[in-house]
Amino acid sequence: MNCKITGTGSYIPNIITKNADFDKHEFYNTDGTNFPHDNETTIRKFKAITGIEERRYLSENLNTSDIAVLAAQKAIEDAKLDPETLDYIIVAHNYGDVKTGSVQSDTVPSLATRVKSHLRIKNSRCVCYDVLFGCPGWIEGMIHAQAFIKAGMAKKCMVIGAEALSRVIDKHDRDSMIFSDGAGAAILEATEEKGGILAHESATHSFQEAEYIYFGKSNRSEASEDVRYIKMHGRKIYEFALMHVPKAMKSCLDNSGKSINDLKKIFIHQANEKMDQAIIDRFYKLHQTKAPEDVMPMTIHELGNSSVATVPTLFDLVRKGGIKNQKLNKGDVVMFASVGAGMNINAITYQV
Repeated sequence: MNCKITGTGSYIPNIITKNADFDKHEFYNTDGTNFPHDNETTIRKFKAITGIEERRYLSENLNTSDIAVLAAQKAIEDAKLDPETLDYIIVAHNYGDVKTGSVQSDTVPSLATRVKSHLRIKNSRCVCYDVLFGCPGWIEGMIHAQAFIKAGMAKKCMVIGAEALSRVIDKHDRDSMIFSDGAGAAILEATEEKGGILAHESATHSFQEAEYIYFGKSNRSEASEDVRYIKMHGRKIYEFALMHVPKAMKSCLDNSGKSINDLKKIFIHQANEKMDQAIIDRFYKLHQTKAPEDVMPMTIHELGNSSVATVPTLFDLVRKGGIKNQKLNKGDVVMFASVGAGMNINAITYQV
């Protein structure tokens, strides 16, 4: 028995925020001192490092669970699935529902339960829970779903990655320009068909790395001490990712029984263009070869970093011909890979 993706869906918010829109922001260092560059220079350097030109934000009337539902509906339709036959709904996120203008995160009931409720699924044996695993959350949810199917506990699972980072960013922190909102979903089913998930790899590095991404106060010293925002040590994350992610990817590919020459696409977390490219280059260097030019589809230029949503959204777009010069064919071997808060790493080798 194998585990294959039979349907995908995504929701990309329609509010576009370009880099130029940050020109009037007041950026500060973490100690509250003035940022050393003017905004034009800051924005130009930001673009050169991350590749991000614009990002998407939710409209005020939507929350993370709402867009998870919208992505789920598309995946269900794509899979031609009766939602009453789902055994599990797993939602990966990090901050729950944060309403516009609120400083509180709402996670009770779970976002997965909210998705099930909005989909009007009556089957009580459809079990719902959330995964908090940093940016690699959707991939980890897929690993969970496969385990349920392989153990005979499920036949059909839906895994969603959804996040509204625009609700937890500090507008006085330059790193706020990285983050965006979005949702992606996939249906994973038991099948006798060849392919599907061939191997997976997961790891948590927390001895020294646990606080590389954290919740902290605003960079603006006059801001409230009681409100917290997403923060990160960018340089440490970059060095960590380059050291550990390529090795995890290699182990995942080796365990799949496939070779580097079999690999057609790598759907890597859209964190930072320069970092992602360096990870891919190091991964191929471990195999004594160079990465093909079209092996790494990218959406970060237009969609930014939407955390758990980046990989499923990217896969959905490529799968449905939504990215120029990128396509998938039956039998293609691909890899999903991510790194994020925890610090967590994971990867899946998958045959379409």
